Amino acid sequence: MRRGDEREVSGNRFSDRLYRAAQQVWESSHRHPFLTELRDGTLDPKRFIYYLRQDYVYLIDFAKMFALGGAKARDLETMGKFAELFHSTLNVEMELHRRYAERFGLSREELAATVPSPTTIAYTKYMLDAAHNGSLAELVAALLPCMWSYREIGRAFARVPGALDHPLYREWILMYSSDEFGELTDWCIDLIDSLAEGLPERELAVLEERFVVASKFEYLFWDMAYREEEWPV
Repeated sequence: MRRGDEREVSGNRFSDRLYRAAQQVWESSHRHPFLTELRDGTLDPKRFIYYLRQDYVYLIDFAKMFALGGAKARDLETMGKFAELFHSTLNVEMELHRRYAERFGLSREELAATVPSPTTIAYTKYMLDAAHNGSLAELVAALLPCMWSYREIGRAFARVPGALDHPLYREWILMYSSDEFGELTDWCIDLIDSLAEGLPERELAVLEERFVVASKFEYLFWDMAYREEEWPV
């Protein structure tokens, strides 16, 4: 089975069901002007730095999802992989944001002090609720849309002629189209398939709901960044 934007949905795995359930939402995300303009190199840098700041504080809570996954895991191999994901988020993905911030004249302290927008708070609290109050499968279902959709976007953008020539957005595309990021994403997809095996339909439906709602939050996150959402006075 091929993954990413070339994925073939065979219907034999639970992840195929998730992919189909969220496909319309994902397609809407991929057509959003934030992403189409980023792909074409026309996105206003002000919108991009707003996105980076919100994504940075989002990733702080996203990293906690991997820490909680390690705590819920029942075998050392899974614990170790969650530890790898935790490290990758804090020290690779967030480091990209810190380097970008320096290019915009923002210190690391200023980046970390970003006030989360209403959408950022709603999204992270939804995921953390799944992590704290749900099963390991619910935790993975809630975090997976972020990784999986970013991998699709990164790989699709990397093949667009000229996209990797942009001086500002090149590094972002390279990060999310990288083999390393893709391998971690594939591990999470395989994990949800493994965790879903043998579950009754009522529990599978809960996982699907977690996945679809998180996918909708992904769309809202792009939209929030494009609008540069602020708290009302």
